[in-house]
Amino acid sequence: MSAEHAGGCLCGAVSYRVMAPLRDVVACHCGQCRRTSGHHVAATAVERNAVEITGDLTWYASSRDARRGFCPVCGANLFWERPGSGRISIFAGTLDAPTGLRLAGHIFVSDKGDYYGITDGLPQAEGRDPGLTG
Repeated sequence: MSAEHAGGCLCGAVSYRVMAPLRDVVACHCGQCRRTSGHHVAATAVERNAVEITGDLTWYASSRDARRGFCPVCGANLFWERPGSGRISIFAGTLDAPTGLRLAGHIFVSDKGDYYGITDGLPQAEGRDPGLTG
């Protein structure tokens, strides 16, 4: 898998470059991810210092411990992070193809919507799973 990736928002006002290998994608079904995306979030992650962001990104403190980065023009959700953790999650759908990534599993499945099932046979965790999220 390539150690260099690029991506951005729908309107092009925010773009980013990643200069390190990305973790495989994890689907998060928590209530906050469902409300910000309209479904569940599929995100990869990397060390924060490996990401270079261009454009004016807006951060929203979605809880005491986490914040979400989005484009102030088109509203595209791009990032999730715990400030001070040294890592940043990148919403996989915002990456330019090909990514070389794969879906590794699901977290917070106890919070998933009642209108869909998870039937792909991948690992599922009721809450956070360090084995999936690193």
